[in-house]
Amino acid sequence: MLYFKSHQLLLLILFHHLLLLAALPGLSQTVPLGVESRRHIEHITPTARKQSMTYATKESIPLKLDVYTTGDSVSTQKKACVLFVFGGAFMTGRRDDSLYNNYFNSLLAHNYVVISMSYRLGLKGVKNLSKFNITPLEKAIGMAVDDVYDATNWIINHAGKLEVDTSQIVLSGSSSGAITVLEADFNRRNRQPVAQKLPANFNYAGIVAFSGAIFSVDGRLQFKVPPAPVLLFHGTADKMVPYEQIRFLNRGMFGSASIARTFKEKGYPYYIYRAEGLGHEVSVLPMIDQLPIILDFLSQFVANRKRYQIDLSVNDPAAKPTMVLTPRELFRKLQQTNP
Repeated sequence: MLYFKSHQLLLLILFHHLLLLAALPGLSQTVPLGVESRRHIEHITPTARKQSMTYATKESIPLKLDVYTTGDSVSTQKKACVLFVFGGAFMTGRRDDSLYNNYFNSLLAHNYVVISMSYRLGLKGVKNLSKFNITPLEKAIGMAVDDVYDATNWIINHAGKLEVDTSQIVLSGSSSGAITVLEADFNRRNRQPVAQKLPANFNYAGIVAFSGAIFSVDGRLQFKVPPAPVLLFHGTADKMVPYEQIRFLNRGMFGSASIARTFKEKGYPYYIYRAEGLGHEVSVLPMIDQLPIILDFLSQFVANRKRYQIDLSVNDPAAKPTMVLTPRELFRKLQQTNP
């Protein structure tokens, strides 16, 4: 466990990680090295139907989402829905980045409605990193979570037309998007005021998080009501989003290992995939290489409501870490790239 002198320093460290992740050339959309070469392979399947909609307008900015459905005939059977939140350090990224196409195609092939949303990038334009200017980070997380709730309400309000089963809405996200979806369910289960805009009887059916964490000001992770079952992918050498936790007194950022530990202690259903020795590339790679695990989680934990607790550590000698630099090393590399 790491301790820091103040709440401000805690947020500064995470802010530093996210800032460097977004600023480093070639990584601005959380594109892990080695994945870029595969981006051209996958396109959204031609049998899919894509519709772009505006789900909210905030600060005069229309926030859009893309609805992907299969082109099959109209059915009266409601479908489960996966709402996806892209990564990009709350500064950059796109809901239609081709990195995610393989994931979306697999979900579509298994009869899920896939919705990928844009959200307000609360750290976009923030240039000066200072311990006296870390408020934007906490605000950025809150803004993204608020947008997820509005997108969720849009789905619920249009569920009939979309043929979506509102009891089967799953959140999924990568990197900063993973932080957002985990935080969204955390706030909902703890009855935070921001989550009250959701219908009173609504809860998310599951969470699929690629390199995520939960920010809490209440000490250890705790839930007033049991949380949604979670599938957590994380590299054990991730220096961008903490695999374990960074904490000062009652405030902390709790990574996947810490979340899994809490779920195990409390008897909550979870599945954690620990990629031994890998770094932040795990925020994308499972969407290419671990689709059977994702689909099995959605089937067993969400659809069939199994209360399994699965802890899987994978050490693949053929998998080479590509994003395990420390913030200091990243900063030096950034200076060398942009003297």
